[in-house]
Amino acid sequence: MVDTYNFNAHKAMLINFDCSPMWFKNGTTATKYFNVEPVYLKHEHQSVASDYRHLQVALGRRFRSLKIWFVLRSLGVDNIQKSLRKQNEQAALFASLLNEDGTFELVVPQHLGLVCFRIKNGTNEANEALCKAVNEDRRIHLVPSKAHGLFFLRLAICSQLTTDDDIRFALKVLKEVFCELNKRN
Repeated sequence: MVDTYNFNAHKAMLINFDCSPMWFKNGTTATKYFNVEPVYLKHEHQSVASDYRHLQVALGRRFRSLKIWFVLRSLGVDNIQKSLRKQNEQAALFASLLNEDGTFELVVPQHLGLVCFRIKNGTNEANEALCKAVNEDRRIHLVPSKAHGLFFLRLAICSQLTTDDDIRFALKVLKEVFCELNKRN
């Protein structure tokens, strides 16, 4: 059972960095821990109204919920959903291109706009070298990760401007850099 849920809206919902909405099953538990009650902020409605300042770490934080409001108001839920579906489809396209190519393997099934992959039968060192070389090439950027001792690469699709041609270009760059590394070794 989930007690709280936090996600990074800035990674997929067309919202600028940084914005991480949080949902609490029981908000009173959160306010108990984040409660800040200086004398100058006390008022007569404290016991009746929800005071949302107690649902975050500090009083001085930026008003991030306004970002969400503007994006929802400007684009609407339907357009945000379309964008998320497009990112998911493009990640699925990249995953299928990787599978067809056969040089790389998925570490886990593609999920949302994220594809985690590595060189098929490649060592951690080879995958690390590939990631470094791709990022030094600067035509695309991959994010490395390591789980259970396995080094792998992550392609995250999180821009509304990404096209299917960009996805094919990413694989082309990946293959070119991989072939160049193999020539050197």
